[in-house]
Amino acid sequence: MSKSTSKPQVPLGQKIAFGIGMLANQMFPAILGIFMVVLVQDLGFPGWMWGVLFFIPRVFDSITDPIMGFISDNTKSRWGRRRQYVFIGSIIMGISFVIMWQLYREDGIDYNFWYFLLWSFAFYLGLTIFSVPYVAMGYEMSTDFHERTNIMAVAQWIGQWAWVIAPWFWVIMYDKGWFESADVATRELAIWVGIVCMLFAMVPAIFIKSKSTLNEESYSPLNLKNIGGSLKEILVGFKEAFNSVPFRKLCIATFLIFNAFNTIASFSFFIVVYYLFNGDAGAAGVWPTLFGSIGALVTTFLVIPVVAKMSKVMGKKRAFIASQGISILGYILLWFLFVPGKPYMFIFALPFFSFGIGSLFTLMMSMTADVIDLDELNTGQRREGIFGAIYWWMVKFGLAIAGLLSGAIMTLVGFVPAAESQPENAITGLRIFYSGLPILGTLLAMYVMRNYDITEKRANEIRAELESRKKHLESDNKPSYVE
Repeated sequence: MSKSTSKPQVPLGQKIAFGIGMLANQMFPAILGIFMVVLVQDLGFPGWMWGVLFFIPRVFDSITDPIMGFISDNTKSRWGRRRQYVFIGSIIMGISFVIMWQLYREDGIDYNFWYFLLWSFAFYLGLTIFSVPYVAMGYEMSTDFHERTNIMAVAQWIGQWAWVIAPWFWVIMYDKGWFESADVATRELAIWVGIVCMLFAMVPAIFIKSKSTLNEESYSPLNLKNIGGSLKEILVGFKEAFNSVPFRKLCIATFLIFNAFNTIASFSFFIVVYYLFNGDAGAAGVWPTLFGSIGALVTTFLVIPVVAKMSKVMGKKRAFIASQGISILGYILLWFLFVPGKPYMFIFALPFFSFGIGSLFTLMMSMTADVIDLDELNTGQRREGIFGAIYWWMVKFGLAIAGLLSGAIMTLVGFVPAAESQPENAITGLRIFYSGLPILGTLLAMYVMRNYDITEKRANEIRAELESRKKHLESDNKPSYVE
């Protein structure tokens, strides 16, 4: 059995190091979402191509995640199970992100489509190698019920700055004083983003401590001979983990909320530009940016601290239900507060809207760590890697579905790529989906979580049983002496 070496209280420096990794983990998808608009708006990609570019690489990503979780959980190394992969993955995703965005209009839509698609596979492979061990590191940092929430709150607070910063790239990309066109902007900006985020991603690998696993005898061997058998073991581990009812609830609820949100997330730009400013991206100025940036600031300074406090006062499940209920109010308000000629009105909806995604990972990652304790009690194994891989598999598979749905919705409502104006029914259709789909997903997620049963009392009982078992095993393993 792999023994947990984590301590209840984690030094702030370790939390910050983990949080800087989260900044990279969120900055890459945040910038990707901004840059992807250029494919439609400036390079003329049709909606179906846009959907495919969202879907296929993320399906590949979701397939490689459980494999990486198995590898990470069973790595024998002087550096432990995680750090070396976090470091290597950082380099791969940073370099491939830079190369992926070297798109030239004169190469044509078909060439650019295939070029972007192929390099997307390299980027998402690097993301898998980085993110799966990185997330598992967070689960291992503490055994304390509330300290886990504190760790994830600090990480999410730092990570949220990605969503504050990223929308300002829209201003830079479409300002003629900076770049002659948005496609030129993405080529140059991608270099800076790739390098800086690569360095951020390396921070946890360098500064978060880990113990050697060279002498761990319970790990499955990682070699070419047993790779086929290991794939079978991955599937067995996947099935076992997903058979945990509390964990399954976390995965399904996250899938519903995150998938619905990401399906409509990129519509914000199009609604602001085409509904509020009649298709004039220049006149829209900073308003598309302010939508994302203010929402992220609200999440950073209001939602995360409030949700962390709510979790301590009312418990994690009730805090989840309450925060998601607040987000539903935000989505309803956005239907009424997108007002042509008064773009500032939508700002009043953002504090409510931000509670949805802002609370999701702070609470869900903390609850996943509690579920991993329950799994150890039932199986005798610490499987942060496989649980983290499965959880993020649901997230990434949701992103894949969301990308496909985004393209399908744009086609369904009659959105015309790179057009100066859009048919009225196209923008109305986008607005209906923008409010309606997240409300539906959130209500279903709240229903799924209604009977989640790992309370603080139960989590503490599990920890006490694990500690008792650990002491018993240590006592049994002590050598006996005969006088």
